[in-house]
Amino acid sequence: MSRDGSSGLRHGWTTGACATAATTAAYTALLTGEFPDPVQIDLPNDRHPSFALARESLGAGEATAGIVKDAGDDPDVTHGALVSARVTLGPPGSGVVFRAGNGVGTVTKPGLPLPVGEPAINPVPRRLMTGHVAAVAARHGGTGDVVVEVSVANGAELARKTWNPRLGILGGLSILGTTGVVVPYSCSSWIDSIRRGVDVARAAGHPHVAGCTGSTSEKTVQQLYGLPDDALLDMGDFAGAVLKYLRRHPVPRLTIAGGIGKLTKLADGHLDLHSARSQVSFPALAGLVRDAGGAPGLVEGVLGANTALDALQQCAAAGLPLGDLVAAGARETAAGVLRGAPVAVDVVVIDRAGTIVGRAPAPS
Repeated sequence: MSRDGSSGLRHGWTTGACATAATTAAYTALLTGEFPDPVQIDLPNDRHPSFALARESLGAGEATAGIVKDAGDDPDVTHGALVSARVTLGPPGSGVVFRAGNGVGTVTKPGLPLPVGEPAINPVPRRLMTGHVAAVAARHGGTGDVVVEVSVANGAELARKTWNPRLGILGGLSILGTTGVVVPYSCSSWIDSIRRGVDVARAAGHPHVAGCTGSTSEKTVQQLYGLPDDALLDMGDFAGAVLKYLRRHPVPRLTIAGGIGKLTKLADGHLDLHSARSQVSFPALAGLVRDAGGAPGLVEGVLGANTALDALQQCAAAGLPLGDLVAAGARETAAGVLRGAPVAVDVVVIDRAGTIVGRAPAPS
């Protein structure tokens, strides 16, 4: 398997690639009586990986193949999951029909790239599977009219660790992937969930959404504004992903909420708030305090603070609202990314207990 030349981390394969390989093996066995093992598939960017079969079953008019997903060195919730495809013959002219087996979800809300009622097998994996079915049919004399039922072992339980329930994908996981390759720590599936969350909120007609850095800030904002679950975007560290997508697909109002440390970084212009990719700038915090009229001793104290929370507590003791200053800076960064899109932004800063320690209301 290929490696990321910059980091040495192993690439992995998406659930869509695994489902494509399983479908290819199962349909080949249905037409020839033999499972190709390993089975090779063709992916975008001239990749041609081979997959070993972990499961195979051939019966009258049906064949099933299963592949254990290898996500490489990415911390993927589906790493090690068994992805299976059961292929049966369909009526003439039906083409490829997709069904959700055990562990694969069904779309129940509008706004996703699939109609309500469809199995949560995304468009690109569908195209990959359809293309490989056609290739197998051409090689072995089939019609290409098949029913493909994709399943993921333990998928319903794994899905509880994803954002599928909030997005209205019920009963299991989504079959995902655009290139078929999982790039370690690219967090592409997280960012895709953010985008789908915006799509679902827009389709539901919600005028107000919230992007929160974690569960504590999410609970605080939900209590503050009474937002429904599907108006809450799983922003995490990816403030930039939320703002850039809303720039193109606006919602009238956005609340950004998080702890003082994360939002200090946003105020300083960082759009990825992960600790490995951005750091709190204490000189920048000290500059905020100085510009707000803080005493020289307080400025020095903030400059030498251990954490953003330490700086906040020093300022609170001195009667200076550092949380409000950070919130205003974060809102200014957000406005810069939105570039005039019709999205009114307010910011809520909390401490570790979920208490609001700073706010910047949306401009009236």
